[in-house]
Amino acid sequence: MRSLERAIDVLEVLENARAPLRLSEIARRAGLHVATTQRILAVLERRERVEHDGMTYRTGVAMLFGAHSYLATSALAQSAHPVLQELASSTGLTTSIFVRTGWSRAVIARVEGTRPLRYELPIGERLPLQLGAGKVLTADMARDEIKQLLDQTGPIVAADGRRITRKAFMAELAKIRQQGFGVAYSERVLGMASVAAPVLRSDGHYAAAVQVSALAEDLKSQELELLSVEVRRAAAAVSQRLP
Repeated sequence: MRSLERAIDVLEVLENARAPLRLSEIARRAGLHVATTQRILAVLERRERVEHDGMTYRTGVAMLFGAHSYLATSALAQSAHPVLQELASSTGLTTSIFVRTGWSRAVIARVEGTRPLRYELPIGERLPLQLGAGKVLTADMARDEIKQLLDQTGPIVAADGRRITRKAFMAELAKIRQQGFGVAYSERVLGMASVAAPVLRSDGHYAAAVQVSALAEDLKSQELELLSVEVRRAAAAVSQRLP
């Protein structure tokens, strides 16, 4: 089991990297000896989970097969897609569903709206929990978990340069719990706005978050109440479809 954990540590280093890494850097980030890291990488390369160009390593193409298998077999992703399509059709906005994984979140399904966005958001990209739709997922975390998250991520700084204090962040989470949705303006991406609501499990905890995204200039404050109702309805519809 120790060897398996080390291999996963190496894969996570490569997943988090924005560029190919040298062997020594992978070993440093994984907290492993260089020789141990090299042996792990050699096995992963033979299985095409890692690619090596002679100097650096990066995640291999075979990792896509696991991602495809997850999307094809995930009850949540399959249940959400028709709901997202309906929400995108009724609002004209891009719709997504996020799940939490550790101290991050990821999109597992997305439907484009008729009003185009200024950026691409690939399914599977590692995204923060303390900004944007991530706040909805963070609102379900225990207080000590939230403290650990903030200790790891450091100061909360929005894309527009706003620094969000811990006190203000905790107040925002309380508001999300109370009203059942969260709003973000220029938090993760400058000039973008979103409304998100939680998908509830049978035990009341959050399984995911449904989000609609738009240009900030297109999402006026007077539209938020009506849009939040639609997003909450969509999240409830996904909840009802869960096994």
